[in-house]
Amino acid sequence: MIKILDGKIIAQQIKAKIKSQVITITNRKPKLAVIIIGEDLASQMYVRTKIKACQECGIDGQVFSLTTTVTQKEIINKIEQLNSDNNIDGILVQLPLPKHLDTLAIINSITINKDVDGLTNINAGKLLQGDKKAMLPCTVKGILKLLNHYQIPISKQNITIINDSNIVGKPLALSLTNMGATVSIVHKLTKDLTIYTKEADIICSATGVYNIINSSQVKRDVVIIDVAINYQGKEKKVVGDINFEIMKNTASAITPVPGGVGPMTIAMLLENLMICYQLNNKYN
Repeated sequence: MIKILDGKIIAQQIKAKIKSQVITITNRKPKLAVIIIGEDLASQMYVRTKIKACQECGIDGQVFSLTTTVTQKEIINKIEQLNSDNNIDGILVQLPLPKHLDTLAIINSITINKDVDGLTNINAGKLLQGDKKAMLPCTVKGILKLLNHYQIPISKQNITIINDSNIVGKPLALSLTNMGATVSIVHKLTKDLTIYTKEADIICSATGVYNIINSSQVKRDVVIIDVAINYQGKEKKVVGDINFEIMKNTASAITPVPGGVGPMTIAMLLENLMICYQLNNKYN
């Protein structure tokens, strides 16, 4: 019988634990600063979801909305102000950014103790070196937490990741490699996905392309981690990369969309913020 990897339930448990921790804090509460640039509807929705999750746990959240005409220097100046603000514990820049901006330069202006997204070059370098103190990107951390909760082995497993981004694919590959997996990264330039997916014990897909692989391209009892959010048909039904109804007849375990990786990503943001809060209170 297929195992549904329900991220919503686990995320609720994590948020309840964080809420209980925040209640015991007698001085100032943890605080997250979110910078959003432009009026992209999906980005605005994600920011609202993050701020709502903060509020549910008693965490302060503040949004800094900037127009698409903002300059890179103005954004970095704002981040530097937040870096020096002792009341701010985590800084999150909502991605993607407008094309005229240098994403890496902006992300890397965040001080390491407030890098709640784990995307700065310092945390990326720590992850590359296998430093367990590296702050992991929230989606990556959420995936690892899901696999651990459902006791899905990682060591000695063949894992294919269909994504090569700095947010998901690359840090997830490093994390899994550090845990003893043999990892392949495939992407839009890969000639034949099937070569890699057919041999995989676990497949993680985050492409934004619905039905990117079918049941004939995977082996029996594969574990499917579907990271993507897509909208299908006139009714805009929320789906992932994988046809859930078809693949559940082949896979041994699969994440639903929605309700799988998404809630875990938000929960890991809160968990990372609490780590930053402890670091900032230690050094301030």
